[in-house]
Parts: sequence; structure tokens; C-alpha cells
Amino acid sequence: MKRQYTVIDEAGLHARPVSLLVAKASSHPNEITMWYKDKPYTMKSILMIMSLSVQQHDQFSIEVQGDNAEEILDSLEAILKENKLAS
Repeated sequence: MKRQYTVIDEAGLHARPVSLLVAKASSHPNEITMWYKDKPYTMKSILMIMSLSVQQHDQFSIEVQGDNAEEILDSLEAILKENKLAS
């Protein structure tokens, strides 16, 4: 299952909310991938996600594979929305 988002935060994807996303992704055994500029990156590495320097207005997708994919994706999306990071 995959969903696309647009960054709305002026600072782009920054450390505090990204750390929450990575912690949530790491708490599941599923393969969780962030697609940015048509390339896949693991959502379980804060260094990987921060190194992308995703800016305001950039688009990215999150893909979750395996059991409970929709539930996991919903929980990641909640973090994005609660932190006003992406829509």
C-alpha cells in the first residue's frame, strides 16, 4: 500500500518529526519505504531520510508492505499531519 504526500512545513522534513516517523516505522517488522524523486529509501534510518534534504513543496510517497499495511500507513500519516509536516 502506497500514499503520496506534499511537504507543507517551511523547514521541510526536519529532525524531530522525522525521528518520530522512523521510530514508528522501526517498531514494525514490515518493509516501509519512502519514495523520493523516484528512488526508494528505508524509513527505518533517520540518517537516510535526513540526508535527502526534502524541502517544502516536495512530494514523496510512503509504501508499506505486509500485514497490517493500511494500519501502519495510517499511523505514519497521523504523525505527518499532527506535526503539520505534510498533506
